[in-house]
Amino acid sequence: MAVPKYKRVVLKLSGEALAGEAGYGIDPQMMHKVAGEVKEIVDLGVEVAVVVGGGNIWRGISGSAKGMDRTTADYMGMLATVLNALALQDALEKMDVDTRVQTSVEMRQVAEPYIRRRAVRHLEKKRVVIFAGGTGNPYFSTDTTAALRAAEIEADVILMAKNGVDGVYSADPLKHPDAVKYDQLEFFDVLSRGLGVMDSTATSLCMDNDIPLLVFSISEPGNILRAVMGEAVGTIVGRQTHAE
Repeated sequence: MAVPKYKRVVLKLSGEALAGEAGYGIDPQMMHKVAGEVKEIVDLGVEVAVVVGGGNIWRGISGSAKGMDRTTADYMGMLATVLNALALQDALEKMDVDTRVQTSVEMRQVAEPYIRRRAVRHLEKKRVVIFAGGTGNPYFSTDTTAALRAAEIEADVILMAKNGVDGVYSADPLKHPDAVKYDQLEFFDVLSRGLGVMDSTATSLCMDNDIPLLVFSISEPGNILRAVMGEAVGTIVGRQTHAE
């Protein structure tokens, strides 16, 4: 049996990835698909932490742009990520995958509070840990949450599962058909060229802590498994990739 390249991973799922073709809300079929792919890598012995976004339900920055207080809008976005986390937990547990949800904003009736040592212990016991509630602070994205949690739990890689995008391009491929897809990039390239991998705070955190990113499409069945096995899917971003 092939051995996975990574032992412990953080899987970053955007809210849009959980919405399916509708583009909003929670699509049970898409949730089932994602849960099935997570189960595949758990069965291989990979320790999996998941960070979920909330854009399929609410985006704090969008509410702020329409005149809402930014802090209030961001806290609403944190609550949206909890809804997604509970839905993913339900889908995983229906597949007999032990799962724990930890939230940065305490709500003990539905999830554990985020405690780093407890999260690591869950992972060592091969439980999937879903981090919800963002960082618990306004003005920070769930991309930053993924970078922060990956550093805290000493993950080997962040798997950036994108909806409808199969890697990092020189420009938006939907608007620019001649956009070039990168196989490898340095963190500095992402920052200096303004490439839309993740926000600059998250990218800097990954660069400072030498946490590689693998950006790929969630739409292609089996991509999570391929990524964990080290196959060439998407774009790898890291300090030592020596991209041209």
